[in-house]
Amino acid sequence: MIVGLENRVINFASMILHLCDNIKLSECGRHLKSQLIRSGTSVALNFGEARGSESRRDLYHKLSIIVKELRESQINMRLLQMNHLTRNEMLLEKALNENGQLIAIFVKSLQTIKTKMKQK
Repeated sequence: MIVGLENRVINFASMILHLCDNIKLSECGRHLKSQLIRSGTSVALNFGEARGSESRRDLYHKLSIIVKELRESQINMRLLQMNHLTRNEMLLEKALNENGQLIAIFVKSLQTIKTKMKQK
């Protein structure tokens, strides 16, 4: 499961990079592109950190950072969409869909970890 999820977040980061290559280079586009590169790729990088967690509490904290970065990326992509700042709407839709699925996965993981921490 972990390896599959790791591949998924790496593929998501790659998708974000491809999407960023298709952002129109207006002043707004450049700003959002820069932000999206950071938040969208940090999901995979933070997942690597989470795999090295030292405790459930540490894992919870690291996964919560991933959710924050995913939510930031989602809002960024919605802004790109609303303002027609990409040349590849299909890729944007695909990235938004994957982003939503990843949020759901990580939120569920956080709920599970929180339950297990309470049981101790």
